[in-house]
Amino acid sequence: MGLHRRFCYQGRSGSAKGTALPLGVRVPQAPLLSGPIEEKIFVMSSMPTVQAISRNAAGKGEVRRVRAQGHVPAVAYGKTLAATPIAVPPKEILAILRSEKGKNTVIKMGVNSADILVMVKDFSYHPVTRSLLHVDFIEVKLDQEVEIEIPVIVKGKAAGVVLGGVLRQVYRTLPVRSRPDVIPLNVEIDVTELKLNEAFAAKDVKLPEGVAVRLPPEQTVVSVVAPEKDRAEDTAAAPGAPAAAAGAKDAKAAPAKDAKAAAPAKDAKKK
Repeated sequence: MGLHRRFCYQGRSGSAKGTALPLGVRVPQAPLLSGPIEEKIFVMSSMPTVQAISRNAAGKGEVRRVRAQGHVPAVAYGKTLAATPIAVPPKEILAILRSEKGKNTVIKMGVNSADILVMVKDFSYHPVTRSLLHVDFIEVKLDQEVEIEIPVIVKGKAAGVVLGGVLRQVYRTLPVRSRPDVIPLNVEIDVTELKLNEAFAAKDVKLPEGVAVRLPPEQTVVSVVAPEKDRAEDTAAAPGAPAAAAGAKDAKAAPAKDAKAAAPAKDAKKK
């Protein structure tokens, strides 16, 4: 009698039945999820979760009550979500704001026994204690673009800087448009080949698919310029600059000369 391998399956009646297969025959496996569905499930599972509490809309007394309970007053709103006053735990929100993505983090928030996806739109700190005072959340959809800003990281030493130029970074954060599930952590710009008086424009920024810059194509993001001293000397040496300076000097001296000429006439009148 040959060797056999036994496996079980669940029948319609719910009972397990055994069937023998010859050794070496593989049991077929269900195909794994792939593509957008798999990506969406991964994004949903990796989102931080925050449980919010409903609160009354207005009043200083209500705000004091919320803070006394250890929460931060907040509001959530969106295209399909009316402004909803809520209260959120400050520790969890601070952890999100201090994470790699910061305000660009997609949050799964529970409100009134329903889950919505939100991002931090704005927040305010106490000027002294630096504790959270208020947070604005905006509802997002994974298949709809949002407008956000991502940090700009400059890498390398520009060729123009090696020759004495100065690197001028116009944008520390780059305004982009992106789906919430593909927002990059940052954008890196390699300036190694950037020469003196050359610029890295918005059209030159490389971004992942689905992410677009919200700037005119020719807008400068990073450039290499001459030092202030050199620019001042170039301005002074520009055509017309000496003539203009001489004209200004003559104009300044003319009133003084006229004043001296008028003095003898005044004295003669007195005599």
